[in-house]
Amino acid sequence: MVNRTPLIAGNWKLHNDHLQAIALVQKLAWTLQDARHDHAAVEVAVFPPFTDLRSVQTLVSAEKFELRFGAQDVSEHDSGAHTGEVAASMLAKLECSYAIVGHSERRQDHGESSALVGRKAAAAVRHGVTPIICVGETEADLEQHGASAVPVQQLREALAELPAAGEIVVAYEPVWAIGSGKAATAEQAQQVAHALRQTIAEVRGDEAAASTRILYGGSVKSGNIAGFMREPDVDGALVGGASLDAAEFAAIARFQHHVGT
Repeated sequence: MVNRTPLIAGNWKLHNDHLQAIALVQKLAWTLQDARHDHAAVEVAVFPPFTDLRSVQTLVSAEKFELRFGAQDVSEHDSGAHTGEVAASMLAKLECSYAIVGHSERRQDHGESSALVGRKAAAAVRHGVTPIICVGETEADLEQHGASAVPVQQLREALAELPAAGEIVVAYEPVWAIGSGKAATAEQAQQVAHALRQTIAEVRGDEAAASTRILYGGSVKSGNIAGFMREPDVDGALVGGASLDAAEFAAIARFQHHVGT
């Protein structure tokens, strides 16, 4: 059995300028340190807005904080006349470990297709940045197509744009649960995560499927994280609003301390 290190990722979305980012990262790192968080057992990453990344990189590097960080999006292009885009090579220079691609807000607000999401993920992989490929269904999708159908199709279309090699992370975020306070049940998350892992096996092989981390996102908090993490195919969480509270996010990251409750 492959050992997949759990990943707890905090998506800040459109919150915090660079000074607020410094304060939040410091507080998070100190809170985890005081709580004797086992960084080897659970990886913690934050995803600030683009304007904060240099400040976060400088702080994490100077203080040697055991935190990873990444971008909330990345361009499919490596360079050129693409105003407003940020290339994966630029993120790599900032020591970003990850880039989120295909978040439901990007799909909805910017009309991003799963093929485009795949091309963005491929650009990240080319430059050594691990993409977190987001998939998920609306409530209407769930009623019309049933559990896992839409996320599986989104993932399949994205993977078609990717090379066979290269690390990826997949995040299942049911749109109906994001910011609603109505999280999926652990059993629902497991059902979809299992279907996604089977899809990865079909497209990239059994070894890749066994090693790929699959996250759950959608109204995750310290009170429900343990239930998700008990499931065999759920390897972490993509956390939204709760990641803006250092104490709450640290409690989520320390899920192992209450996984038996």
